[in-house]
Amino acid sequence: MINEPKNNFKTLCNLTTSLMGLRKGSLAYKSRKSELQVPRAVASVIARMVDNIHPTIIAKEIKRDRVSVWHYEKMHQSNYSSWEKYRNTFNKVYNAYTNLQGTKRTFTDMFHLRAHLKEQGVKNSIKPQTIIRIASGKVRVDVKVSYRDFYDQLELCKLALRNCNYNLEIL
Repeated sequence: MINEPKNNFKTLCNLTTSLMGLRKGSLAYKSRKSELQVPRAVASVIARMVDNIHPTIIAKEIKRDRVSVWHYEKMHQSNYSSWEKYRNTFNKVYNAYTNLQGTKRTFTDMFHLRAHLKEQGVKNSIKPQTIIRIASGKVRVDVKVSYRDFYDQLELCKLALRNCNYNLEIL
């Protein structure tokens, strides 16, 4: 699936740092101070919970290994129930991020999604060799493309859906 998970996580990190009054990019610092550790763990857990971003992508962005991401995820429940600072930070960031995600457009039927893609120049190939499956909400649309047009059509799809909640899957 291609939903620009790296960009989604960068957005989440930027939101986390701004909400917590930290410098942009500070979640990647090597410091283990709780002022940085708690927001780093919270951003990692939210990325896994809300967007199901792979631990490797998260780890690369916060300059840790993926085992740290799994540790944050494993410790979430006990941290949330027993550590007030963690709980307050988690609630603040989670609510802001889900509100941000909620402002993105979600399509309710296949007709509107197809029409939107067509307006943006996305089209099916005459001799398809692969499929780009686009899902938004409960709606799915397949864009049939040739290998020759694959990259151009994929970029058009991403551009057309930049302000939407969507997932792309290459079949």
